[in-house]
Amino acid sequence: MPETSTQTYRVSDELQLSWAGTTDRGRRRENNQDAYLAKFPLFVVADGMGGHAGGEIASQNTIARLDEMLGQGEVTDAGIQQALHLAIDDIHSHPETTDEGTGTTLTGVFLERGEDGAWRWIALNIGDSRVYLKRDDRLLQVTTDHSVVQELIASGKISPEEADGHPYSNVITRAVGASELVAPDYVNIDLRDEDRLVICSDGLTKELTDYGILHFLREHDDPGDAVDAMVDAALENGGRDNVTLIVLRVLLPQSPSTIPDSEE
Repeated sequence: MPETSTQTYRVSDELQLSWAGTTDRGRRRENNQDAYLAKFPLFVVADGMGGHAGGEIASQNTIARLDEMLGQGEVTDAGIQQALHLAIDDIHSHPETTDEGTGTTLTGVFLERGEDGAWRWIALNIGDSRVYLKRDDRLLQVTTDHSVVQELIASGKISPEEADGHPYSNVITRAVGASELVAPDYVNIDLRDEDRLVICSDGLTKELTDYGILHFLREHDDPGDAVDAMVDAALENGGRDNVTLIVLRVLLPQSPSTIPDSEE
């Protein structure tokens, strides 16, 4: 796999971002049903499902509509909703989409500036791809999976350790395109110097524990190096699914620390 290049963008005098992303078919899948978009100020991963071609169609159309939205100006909740409605129409009208279960996860972040002038990330999530935040040498899962096993964990019926081997471990409860659009969950995240964000499909988290992700972030400051190391490890550990990953790094000196807060 060629080395992943890191891109850098100066947002303002006080804020600089760097990021890298890649997607890999993995070692057991015939095709890659993942897609991603890493273009300031929007960074998202989509993991498709539904038949041999259906998942690829769903993820690629969703990413294409979001990319189109980016070209029209500022990223907003309403703009994302409109892009997802258009993506669903694309998925349902595509001649190769015959499976009613065809759809895709969508997970990621976009950057916005509040009325108070402070920058913040807005994390969004539909499905079981994830956003993680590394801060103060700890890794926090920002998003909550929309999956059967997550509901079982939340109800106390199984432990987190039992989730990976559960027979319903791949069953998600929300997706773009599989039914009428349900709005993403949103979480606000303040910015702090040296924050790292990881956006990934479950092809990574099937093969790496949270501690493993934290380990590679500790070892590699450069986002491209961290991406390459994590994808290589996921493939070495089995590569059972497509693996897609974006790593973002924030350079924002002298910013306060607060904990991410869910929007109602």
